[in-house]
Amino acid sequence: MTFREMRRRKQALSEAETIEILQSCTSGVLAVAGDDDYPYAVPLSYAYKDGKLFFHFAKAGHKLDGIAKNSKVSFCVIQMDQVMQSTFTTHFRSAIVFGRARILTEDSEKRYALECLVEKYSPDYIAEGQLAIERSWDRLYAVEVQIEHMTGKAAIELMA
Repeated sequence: MTFREMRRRKQALSEAETIEILQSCTSGVLAVAGDDDYPYAVPLSYAYKDGKLFFHFAKAGHKLDGIAKNSKVSFCVIQMDQVMQSTFTTHFRSAIVFGRARILTEDSEKRYALECLVEKYSPDYIAEGQLAIERSWDRLYAVEVQIEHMTGKAAIELMA
């Protein structure tokens, strides 16, 4: 698959800067193929590690139905969005990921994904996070997105 080049290339961030956005933000929007071919986009917490994104979902719902229909997804994170009233613009930094999602069926993969989420959101409560994983184990899925393409972009005013 060939992905489009960014139209405003001067605003493109490096891979390292794009990864920094993915690592520093705490939520993003996952887009999947929805019902009747409408896109379905939903805000989620996530973890980025080893070139992959990790999520957890309930065992039923729109997201899972979309992934079952088409594993291709996109995920968008906005790190900065500062309105500049006087110039009618915003100073922003964002990242978009394209990839393929899969439900993790191996216990070791599922545990790794859930531990990545605990490490990101509750690093001071790892032991308690392990207990939470055990308590919710049968009620949720862990999902991995293998990244195929990602871009980062910033307002031209922020490019040095």
